[in-house]
Amino acid sequence: MKHWRETMAVTQRILIELLRRRRSLIFWIIFPISVLIINGFVLAESMKLSTEQGFEYAAPSTLVGAALFFSCLGGSVSTVVSEREQQTLKRLFISPLSGTSYFLGIFLAHSCIGIGQTLLIYTIAALWGATFKGSVFLGAIIILLSIIAYVGLGFILGTQLARRTEDVNSLVAAFGVPLLIVGGAFFPTTFLPETLLEIAKINPIYHMSEALLGVSAQGNNLGEIASHLRFLFGFAAIMIFGGWIAYRRMLLVERRL
Repeated sequence: MKHWRETMAVTQRILIELLRRRRSLIFWIIFPISVLIINGFVLAESMKLSTEQGFEYAAPSTLVGAALFFSCLGGSVSTVVSEREQQTLKRLFISPLSGTSYFLGIFLAHSCIGIGQTLLIYTIAALWGATFKGSVFLGAIIILLSIIAYVGLGFILGTQLARRTEDVNSLVAAFGVPLLIVGGAFFPTTFLPETLLEIAKINPIYHMSEALLGVSAQGNNLGEIASHLRFLFGFAAIMIFGGWIAYRRMLLVERRL
């Protein structure tokens, strides 16, 4: 119960701070909506689809490639870096709050943000007639695995490579933008040449996008996306373990400073 209360306290603090920064909140809402609308109409025109089908194909890639990527990965990197700059971790050492609760609180806060953006993307897509054709439960598993992978990777990048808030944008751009392009976030992976398509198969964003696209727009079942799910389960497990190890190493460094 102690860890649960502490975790919820950290989660609430981060979410309240986000609500207070209304400008950032508005931008986080505008960005995925604008990407969804552009992708929806571009896909409908280029692939000779109806508007409804265009948004059905655009919603999964927009969600994992724009909304979740920048909120869960970029957001967790920003949170970790800003907490170090604001000396929050120093205060943690003299408070009864445990490091585990702090880690879980940041993770849960960005998971809530990711879930909110999921509802936002699919609500907007539904206004243009898009429907979720497959299993909602299976889709929720893919989205949850994507959030876990992004937040875990965000902890690794935020604790090991970024030292100041100015580093966040360049870090996310350097690691993320190439992965987003090859992963099918901005256009279907069928447009990729064979060489890049082979490279894309080791890209987690590719598996997130293809799995969610298959379930959401094509109504695929578990067997049809099994290979993507296996990759995502393995990658998410590695990222959450790596994120925890990186976080513990950061705490050791902060104690010595």
